[in-house]
Amino acid sequence: MVIPMGQNVGKQDGLKGRRGVRRVDAIHLPGGNQSPVRETCAVVEEDTLTLAVEGIGSYTLMWTPTETIEEAFGFTDEDGVLADNGNPEALCLAAGFALSEGLIDSLDEIASMALCVDQPDVVELVLKPGIGREVRRADVVIQSSCGICGYRDIVENNVYQLREVPRDLILDEAVFDRLMEDLRAGQHVFGDTGGSHGAAIFTQGGEVLAVAEDLGRHNALDKAIGRHLLEGKEFSKCGVLLSSRLSLEMVVKVIRAGLQVVAAVSAPTSLAIELAERHGVTLCGFVRDTRMTVYTHPWRIGATGCIQPQVSPR
Repeated sequence: MVIPMGQNVGKQDGLKGRRGVRRVDAIHLPGGNQSPVRETCAVVEEDTLTLAVEGIGSYTLMWTPTETIEEAFGFTDEDGVLADNGNPEALCLAAGFALSEGLIDSLDEIASMALCVDQPDVVELVLKPGIGREVRRADVVIQSSCGICGYRDIVENNVYQLREVPRDLILDEAVFDRLMEDLRAGQHVFGDTGGSHGAAIFTQGGEVLAVAEDLGRHNALDKAIGRHLLEGKEFSKCGVLLSSRLSLEMVVKVIRAGLQVVAAVSAPTSLAIELAERHGVTLCGFVRDTRMTVYTHPWRIGATGCIQPQVSPR
């Protein structure tokens, strides 16, 4: 079946309620003096979602919507999530972004969130009275690969006032192989396109609690954090898996959520390692094929448990 250029995949493919993948026409050049071939390819969907925070400003995120929006939905402090089918992904991203951006410290500080079907690309967020944050950016467009600025001040001067994460999580290194399989199993958009990132919150017992994917690694992490928040769960004794490289801004999000371990299939950056070391996060890279490299606070991981924790530098 040839699907017209740019058509969204979902109900057309029998995947009711799913988005995130689009079909496009392309020309494949196989090489080896073989003739070009016209083919239909699956690519990751890219769209915008604006988070309008009353009294602070707006943040326009480049994201991948993986759910079809067919109803208005919202959240209030009194009633929780107001939706017919679980926790809507747009609210998960909004809540996770608000926490990891430093707009809130907990879900209790949000008075309401709302999205209307007439304007399905805007989530309106209202903080409770008296909740004031010194934000470092607002009224911005945040690209899928966009991070944060002022790297040295974040690491050396702690301008974000990040707290050290708890120290009560110990993991068997053998659990990571199964956890990564669970993460991959939850990446449906990646399975179709190869173009999305994934994130998953997991427990000390090796249970995956929340999985999310998006074209942006920051969004995937925020979605997973937000879903965990909206389900009313704590981040104590939890870690996070990532399908991407580990950069400084990803570790900032991890610390703000209070996650103790971050494990990624790819490499970390030097500043990510410095920040993780300072704030007590166990950072693992190249987690694949039963192998991993532990860069900071290795005492949390089974075989390295004989290495005692050190006091983080101040």
